[in-house]
Parts: sequence; C-alpha cells; structure tokens
Amino acid sequence: MKSDELEKLVRTNLDEFYRRRLQKLNDLKLKDALKKKNPYLLRAIGVQQASEIVERLLEAFMSSSEETIFGDAFFEPVVRAVCSGTPAGGAGVDVVVENEDQYTVISVKSGPNWGNSSQMAKLQQDFMTAHRVYANKKIKKEFRALLGHCYGRKNTEPSGSRIYSSRSGQAFWQEITGDADFHVKLIQAMKNHPIENRVVYKQAWDHAVNRFEREFLTDFARDDGSIDWEKLVRFNSGAK
Repeated sequence: MKSDELEKLVRTNLDEFYRRRLQKLNDLKLKDALKKKNPYLLRAIGVQQASEIVERLLEAFMSSSEETIFGDAFFEPVVRAVCSGTPAGGAGVDVVVENEDQYTVISVKSGPNWGNSSQMAKLQQDFMTAHRVYANKKIKKEFRALLGHCYGRKNTEPSGSRIYSSRSGQAFWQEITGDADFHVKLIQAMKNHPIENRVVYKQAWDHAVNRFEREFLTDFARDDGSIDWEKLVRFNSGAK
C-alpha cells in the first residue's frame, strides 16, 4: 500500500474512532458509572472532593471502553483493508483472506491480553465453527485459523486441541502485508491527526466533568458540601 493510501486509510478510521469515543463520553450517565464503582475503596483512600470522584469515574469508564472502541473502529477495518480481506460474517471471526493455496480466517484483537479462559475457549469454538463452514464449501485449499494481535510480542502455533495460531505486533502485520516495517508505518501514518482531535475531546471531557460534578453534589453531598457516603453506598449497593 502506498504511503498516501495508508495515510488516507488511517485518517478515515481514526475519524471513526474519535466519533465513537466522543459519543461514548457524551452518552455516559453519572449514575450508571457510579453503580460500577467501588464506594468503599473511594472512602478507604480518603477521597473528599466530588471533583476527584468524577474524574476517577470518567477515567475508569473511558479507559475500559477505549481499547474495545479502537479495536472495532480502527484496527479491524485497517486489517481488512491491508490484507484485501472480506468480512467473515461469523461470531468471533472478523476477516477471511484467500489466496491460491490458503483459506485463512482471522480474529483481530488489539493486544495479547485480550480475554480470560472462557473467552479463549469461545474463540476456539468459533474457529471450529468456521472450519466446519469451510469444509461444507468443499474448498480445495489449506484452512488456517489465525488470532491476530495488533500490538505485542506473543506468537504461538496450534497445539493440542487449539486449532489456531497467533501472531502479534510486527509478526502479525508482516504476515498479512508482507512488509516487515508496516507496524512502524502504521503509527507514522497517524501524523498530527490525533493532536488535532484531542482539542475537541478535551472540551467534551471538561463539559462531562462539570455536568457530573454538578449532579453528584446535588444527589450525594450534604448542605455543608461533604460527601454523603451513606447515601452513596445505599444507591450503589442497596437491595432496591
């Protein structure tokens, strides 16, 4: 892929990432976030300000969401484009790539620490389902299942009952593009676009902080401005 084509691809998918990220922030409700936060831990570490609670809520929520958003909005479409793949159309499998000799199904993950043992077992089942679909088509090519990590250094081959191999970082990008330096070219192609979008996101972040802090003080602060921990824990952990 030529550098200008790569830059256009990167810019397009970064724009989609920014759009989804901003939407996630704007849609977040304070009480939804509070239900998922440990009030005992906040109390135990001595948090006294509503602003600190709000910042912690936003940071925790967005950091847990951004990896997933980035994988879906950026990594997966970039992988599909650079390997001339097609959407797999099956759960757990993202891309299908065919050449003269191989039929490869790929599951794209951002990094190597993507899931627990149950999720890994589910991926194995998804690859086995993809293999059955492939077998029913009677395609006379080698079937290959590949777990691709877009960053990292974990590379494995099929073993035992596991039917898929894994490639991470440079090894993954090189395998699907044939370019040993693609992992570096990909980040270079971002150029100044992230900095330009950070201004817009920071404004939305500040608005969210102000909105959350006002709501928190209204619902969970006493008249003197102190946090009403008893009310907060009843909301977070009460039976009703």
